[in-house]
Amino acid sequence: MRARRPLLALVGLALAGCALKDPPPREELVLQALPNLKLPEKYVEARDAGTVQHGWLAAFNDAQLDALVREALANNPDLQVAASRVEQAAGFVKVAGATLYPQVNALARGGGALSGDSSGLEGAGIFANWELDLWGRVRAGRASARGQYDSTSLDAEYARQSLAALVAKSWFLATEARLQKANAEEMAAASERQLGLANDRLRVGRGDQYDVALARANLATFRDSVQSLDLAYRQSLRALEALAGRYPAAALSVPAQLAVLPGPVPVGMPSELLERRPDVIAAERRIANAFYRVEEAKAARLPRISLTAAVTSISSELFVLKDRDNPVWSVGASITAPLFLGGQLQAQVEIRTAEQKQALAEYARVGSRAFGEVENALSSAFTLDAREAILRESVVDNGRALELANVRFRVGSGDLRAVAQQSLALHAARTALLRVQAERLVQRVNLHLALGGSFTAAAP
Repeated sequence: MRARRPLLALVGLALAGCALKDPPPREELVLQALPNLKLPEKYVEARDAGTVQHGWLAAFNDAQLDALVREALANNPDLQVAASRVEQAAGFVKVAGATLYPQVNALARGGGALSGDSSGLEGAGIFANWELDLWGRVRAGRASARGQYDSTSLDAEYARQSLAALVAKSWFLATEARLQKANAEEMAAASERQLGLANDRLRVGRGDQYDVALARANLATFRDSVQSLDLAYRQSLRALEALAGRYPAAALSVPAQLAVLPGPVPVGMPSELLERRPDVIAAERRIANAFYRVEEAKAARLPRISLTAAVTSISSELFVLKDRDNPVWSVGASITAPLFLGGQLQAQVEIRTAEQKQALAEYARVGSRAFGEVENALSSAFTLDAREAILRESVVDNGRALELANVRFRVGSGDLRAVAQQSLALHAARTALLRVQAERLVQRVNLHLALGGSFTAAAP
């Protein structure tokens, strides 16, 4: 009984163990990482705070886009890489925590008189070893692995959100490319009619070669635009197909009109952003991961105490063993303490401390970027709203001016140069309007992604 008391005392120490320190709370991390950051009550460019909504993809009311996003989530190679990383991190959590439990191994040997290695011994044994995690080294390693798993999972979720946003933006840009191509084709057809009119005027003696040459040059310009925009359109389709894991055959069909921009977006408060965006929370988890790695390195400098137990049965046909009980049961303990390793363990502490500083700096970088992305998306949206109204008026005015230039050319009071110039002006106004309309949709998606709102109906 007396021999067992020290072992029971060690078991008690193991169960009590020293409690692990907790990593710094989020408020302290923000002060350390962003000491110069003063969060305002609301976003500078915001009009309505509200509560950030999830399920933003459904707001565009496009079933084909919804289906394409689901296809991309299921088949995108980059997303599959992120998912495999989550599985790896889950495995590391199991590995890191396995040492907290007793390790049991079995050993057996045989092989006749010489037992395979000429020793003459045969037998079997079961051996158990349990390291008493008195200083929290193993628990810190497990907590670090859990932090790594959390950050990897959050990175994968942000990758899902980013992919959904990229598919939506690419969808709108592909639709814009189709409309830009149609606009160029319409202008080329009008330019072709102008060339026919110039040739007719030349035949009846009311025109000259200059007008014909100018009309041909104008037509060539629009035909070149059609070819260039057709290439851009096909490339945008291939980009979408690649996101969905399809073969890039440019066979995808996109709508003939841009989606209607949904209503205003509630953006929440700036203080909520650090608690909502998956990439920001992942950066915070990496700080916790680095924190526990420091604790693990510190605990590695202290002695390791293990309990051991074994049951063995040994026999020999080659020589006679000393009389003893068979099988043999044994229980014991071992202690290992580092005495001199040339500063290796202290260097590990310094390395882990530097990694923690790096994780804190990365958190600052991601957090600052997140606030900037929200404000930029809001600012861009307001500017684009104003530009769209201006460009709509510009298209109407340029269209009316082109009609008048054509009338003047037909009645002989104007030349073809004015018609050509006004055609280019109308084409430029239409092009700019389509660009702004598509960019409004793109910036709306950017805003949802920047706010951390999920594309699904429920929060992740």
